[in-house]
Amino acid sequence: MKWIYHLSRIIFGGWWVYSGLMPFLDPGWQPLGQEQAAIDFTLALIASGLMAWIKVAEIMFGLLILANRMMPLAAAAIVPINFVILYWNFVLEVGMVEYTFGALTLLFNAILLWPWRRYYWPLLVWNGRPDFSSRAGIQD
Repeated sequence: MKWIYHLSRIIFGGWWVYSGLMPFLDPGWQPLGQEQAAIDFTLALIASGLMAWIKVAEIMFGLLILANRMMPLAAAAIVPINFVILYWNFVLEVGMVEYTFGALTLLFNAILLWPWRRYYWPLLVWNGRPDFSSRAGIQD
């Protein structure tokens, strides 16, 4: 399982860094898609300025993933961006290439999340107690 994790981490992290950097290096690079809904969605992200922030996040989290640092945070933080990627690939843009990229995005993200699952379980506390102390760490 370790080699699958590390291979996925290198491929996925590299993919995110590449995808994040390219629009800054070549502004015409950003794929718009073939379907009108995908084109409109992507152009709206670009026009609003949100796409630039997404690309900065892709670079930052891609580098963390490649470096295997802050992995519980990095693997969880990319989930919302991946929801948008999945929506674009499965709903807005139709085709085998899009379905393949959507499935790989989901698979790689799941592989990166799984080894860190013990860090996420405490987040599912239904009725937790807030800690108002000034001390570092969790106080019980």
